[in-house]
Amino acid sequence: MKYTVSKKNSSIVLFADDTSVIISEPCLMNFERKLNIVFQIMKEWFNSNFLSLNFDKTYYMQFITKNKFLNKINIKHDNKMILQTNFVKFLGITIDNTLNWKQHIDTIIPKLNNACYIIRRSKLYLSNALKMVYYAFFHSVVSYGLIFRGNSTKSKRVFKLQKRAIRIIMGARNNDS
Repeated sequence: MKYTVSKKNSSIVLFADDTSVIISEPCLMNFERKLNIVFQIMKEWFNSNFLSLNFDKTYYMQFITKNKFLNKINIKHDNKMILQTNFVKFLGITIDNTLNWKQHIDTIIPKLNNACYIIRRSKLYLSNALKMVYYAFFHSVVSYGLIFRGNSTKSKRVFKLQKRAIRIIMGARNNDS
């Protein structure tokens, strides 16, 4: 049986052993139909290559605007329902269905707090090498994915922690600018 889905409305993203399918369709009925077609194509490809789909790691996410509600979509693969999720971790970046980046920022805040602690503790022993400690533990976390989440209003928490880290390095007080 031959299935077709327009390439301009769908794309497959492969990275290592992960496969992501992106489908763009404003009409809910067409979206559900296209999604089921894509899963049927994937099922045939998996079967012909002697692979299987891990249902514990298989789910779908519907991107929405703040004022729009999620619609329940029934997606089946081998007579099993694919579960819906509100966020997914993709290459180390947590993406939520409204693209407000709150989930990702909540994920990196503990890492940044830990980096501030490491910088503070290292200051006693490594006064000249604190910049290297900052780049290793703080800057690496902040800069990864910054192009996506940097303009989010939720990023204020990250920038406050960055100011704290710089104040620790410079020996400035909490109120110093």
